[in-house]
Amino acid sequence: MVTDSFPNELSGGRGAGWRPDRPGGADLPRQGYRRVVSCLRRGAREGSIRDRRAHRRRRFAQSAKGSVISSEIGAVTVGGLGEFALIRRINSNRVQSPAVRLGPGDDAAVVAAPDGRFAVTTDMLVQERHFRLDWSSPYQIGRKAIAQNAADVVAMGAVPTAFVVALGLPAEMPVSFVDGLADGMWDEAESVGASIAGGDLVRSPLVVVSVTAFGDLRGRPALTRSGARAGDTVAVAGRLGWSAAGYAVLSRGLVERDVFTDVLAFHRAPRPPYSAVLDLLSGGAGESGGGRSESSRAGAESVDRGIESSVAGVELAFAGMESAGAVTESSSLGIESVTPTAQFGHGSAPVPHTLTDISDGLIADLGHIAESSGVAIDLDLAALADPALERIARELNADAAQWILTGGEDHAFAGAFSPESALPEGWRAIGRVVAGRGVTVDGAPISGAGGWESFRGAAADDVAPPR
Repeated sequence: MVTDSFPNELSGGRGAGWRPDRPGGADLPRQGYRRVVSCLRRGAREGSIRDRRAHRRRRFAQSAKGSVISSEIGAVTVGGLGEFALIRRINSNRVQSPAVRLGPGDDAAVVAAPDGRFAVTTDMLVQERHFRLDWSSPYQIGRKAIAQNAADVVAMGAVPTAFVVALGLPAEMPVSFVDGLADGMWDEAESVGASIAGGDLVRSPLVVVSVTAFGDLRGRPALTRSGARAGDTVAVAGRLGWSAAGYAVLSRGLVERDVFTDVLAFHRAPRPPYSAVLDLLSGGAGESGGGRSESSRAGAESVDRGIESSVAGVELAFAGMESAGAVTESSSLGIESVTPTAQFGHGSAPVPHTLTDISDGLIADLGHIAESSGVAIDLDLAALADPALERIARELNADAAQWILTGGEDHAFAGAFSPESALPEGWRAIGRVVAGRGVTVDGAPISGAGGWESFRGAAADDVAPPR
């Protein structure tokens, strides 16, 4: 095959100068009838290609009916712009955080690991499975993709430092969608003092956003699910059930009513209370980071200074740990071989024995803690009551308690604290850790599913409600 230009990942076809194969690689004979036959064959083949592309465009427009995508007829598409031009556009005028020593443009990014460890997590969003284009804006989808990963890192007791993003897009997607998506991702990353260090672009029949997040433990031990102790107070920071309420509103087509504005916003772009955790770990010193918004700029500068002061180089960090006895002789830098030397916090603020973010549902996520810690957790339903959510539930003839207990995707934080300490500001008690197994509510077990599970009750090719 002869090609005049090499196709890129998003162009959706062969190069602009593509010609059909020639028999034996030789020139076509000059006889007129053969030239006619060749032209007819070429036209039929190229027409078939155009038909297939037109069919894909129609199919995509139908799947995005009612969204901003289907309305942008004639807009510049990612396939038209091309992979490398799109990458340049996404990265234009972006400022990397101090933890990112080398950002986009090379074979891999370089991210500082001051104490020789990362907290790392990956989460994926798939169109029609986790979001709908007619329910959420590109900007909201971008914020959600970063927030759910940042919350996981913070739940481990780490400060988010960098993200890498793998993005799958249809070639017919308007470039303006990617602009909004990238802005949302960057704004959420900057809200915790981090940045997007790189990623990948591929062509895909639907939008897929896969994010990997990195976090700096700052020499502290990780907050794992196995730390709960009998007698601990179970507490939560942030709202519960609001994302599930927003989903209920969207699924019933009631988005125009003002009473639903807040829960819709929580479903479309969650608001993890990062500072409720990171301020504890730093003794209230503003380690929660913060983006370039006025409300959190000081926090971001605190994070930047903290990272900058601790990343004189990975070699120096290792040398410091070795001289302090922080790395064992047989260290392979696994989690068991590093003995953190720093302590949580710097003041009297209590630090949870264990922590998680509420992504799958309160019952489900606390169930993971109970199982890992070998304990039971009993929740107080009255302590979980939310009058604002109950008003919305009455409007929909729904059960607010069900949203709170099993809804998920709020990315609030739940942890177990020593009963001898007063809870920090922004945290409220919702139950206690007891001897036994599992999670109960007012002493009674919960029937049915305790939250979201990706493969429960659906065939592999079924489309589930967006989560």
